[in-house]
Amino acid sequence: MARYLIASVPIHGHVTPLLGIAAELTRRGDQVQFLTGARFAEAVTRSASEFIALPAEADYDDRLLGAANSDRPAGIAGLRYDVAQNFLRPARAQYDALRALLSAAETPPDAVLVDPTFVGAMLLSGHPRHSRPPVIVAGMLPLPVSSSAVPPFGLGLQPWRGPLNRVRNTVLRAVVEKWIFAPVQADVDALFRSVHGRAAEAFVINWMSKADAIVQLSVPGFEYPRPDLAVPVRFAGPVIASTDGALPSWWDELDTSRPVVLVTQGTIANENFDELVEPAIEALATEDVLVVVTTGGRPIEQLGELPDNVRAAQFLPYDRLFPRLDLLVTNGGYGGVQYALAHGVPIVIAGDTEDKPEVAARVSWSGSGIDLRTGRPRATAVRRAVRKALASPRYREASAVLAEQISAARGIDELIDTVATSAAAQVS
Repeated sequence: MARYLIASVPIHGHVTPLLGIAAELTRRGDQVQFLTGARFAEAVTRSASEFIALPAEADYDDRLLGAANSDRPAGIAGLRYDVAQNFLRPARAQYDALRALLSAAETPPDAVLVDPTFVGAMLLSGHPRHSRPPVIVAGMLPLPVSSSAVPPFGLGLQPWRGPLNRVRNTVLRAVVEKWIFAPVQADVDALFRSVHGRAAEAFVINWMSKADAIVQLSVPGFEYPRPDLAVPVRFAGPVIASTDGALPSWWDELDTSRPVVLVTQGTIANENFDELVEPAIEALATEDVLVVVTTGGRPIEQLGELPDNVRAAQFLPYDRLFPRLDLLVTNGGYGGVQYALAHGVPIVIAGDTEDKPEVAARVSWSGSGIDLRTGRPRATAVRRAVRKALASPRYREASAVLAEQISAARGIDELIDTVATSAAAQVS
């Protein structure tokens, strides 16, 4: 029996894939402790894991982040805001919770598995490898690890072809790290120094380069090649967990000859339906498609009167919904995009907050969909993109290639092998 300590910030899109991992590990007879926010206690318990609450200083309700971050700037400055306010600020409390659990354990866990924004794990990874369990990052965001082969994370830029690519990336990385993120990095260095007596050994967004391994919950075809990685990266494919719950009364209408299009803004960048949901509804109201809208937990009534070809629900079981879809229209949640790719569903994407520009750039780069290059598209732009995505076979063909890669991915077995390899490296 193996032992795992899983830790996640209390954000639905980060906790959900880790819950899928936890449920499979416990099904196999392993022991799992799960450190996260109080609102996920019931979900963790359902996975047969031991729930452990984050300290109050590190806990928050992600459903309120949109309103709390109403003054959040756009673009790379917005990413800087997120790192400083939502991920760095609770890091010391996260680290203290991890250390307390490790100190109290009669038998240390075989691995500490964290989400990429659980910055407290950066402090843990700063200890010598012989004095701590392996720190493994479960990548449920686009891979942010620095490389001369790719632009710095947060700009939403794709690699160039040709010799100028590395020159451009080096210049951009200097601008991002030494100028745009300089105040945040100074706080990171001060925090790291308070624990270890030295400055941090990596740029904050690149902290997982100091982890023992990264298990990316995607496939190589959706990620930029990085030949110069300093940390082992293994692709496990997305976690497609089965879900329960009542289906809406209109569920059988999904068995239709018309294309079925899902429209969603996820759960965080979801304060204003006029960013994507409402333009998409307007765009598709007169199209020969069935539109399904998920509100991410917000009351359906807030959508107002719906056209005849639109159905709505707060949440839907994605594992049962995506096999019935012909197209996903999304603001770029990584998990939802991976669900689409797993089922060969092409994508129209419009997102400009958090990691969404990076997700959108990879959708375009992989050929699996159309990037509208804005978080507030006009209805005409959505309509044009949906028509193109449904009419052109190349997007579905590209998504089908990624679906084949996902089907061949090893999932939890890849994680288990990664843990074993990391543990063996520590012993040697």
